[in-house]
Amino acid sequence: MRDIQVTIIDRQGKPHQIEAPTDLNMNLMELVRAYELAPEGTIGVCGGMAMCASCQCYVLSPHQLPDKSDEEEAMLSEAFFVNDKSRLGCQIHLTDKLNGLQVELAPEGS
Repeated sequence: MRDIQVTIIDRQGKPHQIEAPTDLNMNLMELVRAYELAPEGTIGVCGGMAMCASCQCYVLSPHQLPDKSDEEEAMLSEAFFVNDKSRLGCQIHLTDKLNGLQVELAPEGS
């Protein structure tokens, strides 16, 4: 296992190049929180249980992600600002296969 490169575009449109560990069983939402790329209390409100959509992001790179779970599909069906690239960051686990991942955080209120 090694660190991977991830680009996260914050809600102000600023890109952040981050080295993300793959050996800590982290997900994308936890990475955003660890690097304080969104104000506290505005992302990962449910703690990563796919129950709030506060960590919705748009996957910009062509990475193959696991299929959405029923819970993720249900949450996105009720969220704001959803498009065909929408995923919940708490459901994207950081692995070697995601090296080079590029995502944009959805606007707050999702």
